[in-house]
Amino acid sequence: MMIEKDGLLIRLMHHNDFDVMVKWLNDPEVLKFYEEPTSNLDKVKAKYGPRIEGKHYVTSCIVEYKSRPLGYIQYYEIQRDKSEEYGFTSNRNIYGIDQFIGETELWGKGIGTSMILLMLNYLRNKGVSKVILEVKKNNIRAIKSYEKCGFKKIKEINDELNLMECNMTNAVFNETRAL
Repeated sequence: MMIEKDGLLIRLMHHNDFDVMVKWLNDPEVLKFYEEPTSNLDKVKAKYGPRIEGKHYVTSCIVEYKSRPLGYIQYYEIQRDKSEEYGFTSNRNIYGIDQFIGETELWGKGIGTSMILLMLNYLRNKGVSKVILEVKKNNIRAIKSYEKCGFKKIKEINDELNLMECNMTNAVFNETRAL
């Protein structure tokens, strides 16, 4: 799987991406908003290796701009237990996404919005009906980006997290922002 538009590329993660993931997953600014403990190479291999090899339901991707890795995005069909936890009566064609820009100097430049729009368009073409994500309530920059992409808050998960949803049948994702 590769999605590309205007120099922005979303591609499947490879084993040679482990080092950059370790870097990003040890950046305190990234971890302030991405729910992941600090990491090392062994932990990254253990978590992401099975995903790369197709032995896990999550598809892990690296986001690049002009051949430079700058972030991570993953997508997955919502599993039955999560579907029930979120209050969905059916989990048919409901996917989740999680993402971050690991290169913090690139925050606030519209790249996150562009990569999410590319992923939403890809998922809609796969027949996905809804996309959901969890977001920390204090991550105002991400919430604004998600809203630009068509997400709406549908549920408060706990004191720190909200659940947002994008209804794929009503949304328009053809345009990405200029980078």
